[in-house]
Amino acid sequence: MKKWLVNLGLTIAAICLLTACGNNQTSTKSNDKVEVTTTTGQVADVVKNIGGDKVEVTSLMGPGVDPHLYQASQGDIKKLHDSDIIFYSGLHLEGKMGEIFEKMSNDKPTVAVADSIPEDMLLSANSANTHDPHVWFDIQAWIHVVDEVEKELTKLSPDNEPLFKENAANYKKELMEMDQYAKEQINTIPKESRVLVTAHDAFKYFGHAYGLEVMGLQGLSTDSEYGLKDVQALVDLLVERNIKAVFIESSISEKSINAVVEGAKEQNHEVIIGGELFSDAMGEEGTEEGTYIGMFKHNVDTIVSSLK
Repeated sequence: MKKWLVNLGLTIAAICLLTACGNNQTSTKSNDKVEVTTTTGQVADVVKNIGGDKVEVTSLMGPGVDPHLYQASQGDIKKLHDSDIIFYSGLHLEGKMGEIFEKMSNDKPTVAVADSIPEDMLLSANSANTHDPHVWFDIQAWIHVVDEVEKELTKLSPDNEPLFKENAANYKKELMEMDQYAKEQINTIPKESRVLVTAHDAFKYFGHAYGLEVMGLQGLSTDSEYGLKDVQALVDLLVERNIKAVFIESSISEKSINAVVEGAKEQNHEVIIGGELFSDAMGEEGTEEGTYIGMFKHNVDTIVSSLK
């Protein structure tokens, strides 16, 4: 039996035990804050901006963590169990945690925030009847997540509805400003150079929203494998299109992209690493890149400075 299946079995057993222990018990919290557990930093950032000092947010996945491959520990299960509400991204981003969320939803609000985005704003994945989960790279789509979080927090803490509404409105204004900034900056890149090459296919929404052609060595999930044939195909494309820069990602090993750079070099075509982008994870807490807007601006500025 595969190791992750064994771990999943242990995790589900822990859920059942915690859920059983938690039934019919009254919470004994020391404050009136809404206790929230999220998966990714992007989702946590939305909750923090809307909830302000009325929420206590715990994010399971920190900087450099790949949500596609993430496996919950028993400590994570306790955090999920102890919270008042769980927000996760959804669309199978947290691929190995699906059964955990299903179990938890029997005991508390468990919200896949991407489900709030209208289907006509979602991009298709390579396989049938599935969608690309990297929705936070289209700010216009991500704004629907803000509304969803505001709605769910208000259900739990109706007395704070005016504050949540005000915070959500202010946050959406900041998001719209960043959306406009991204459009203006990307438009400074010559059209023929608007090609974004990364380790995995996480930037389709970004490309769709801001007019870049996007190519990834791996598929939508880092769980997918890539081989020499994939590397060679991308190398040939770089040479043919005279693309001079590729990008690494903070949550993925540089190994795959370095193989592409070396392959191009063997064909006498120089390709540089244009910089590090934040894809599935944000930066360190306390830094500008540790916020959603700061992460987004970093990506825009890094892409523009390398491709312009």
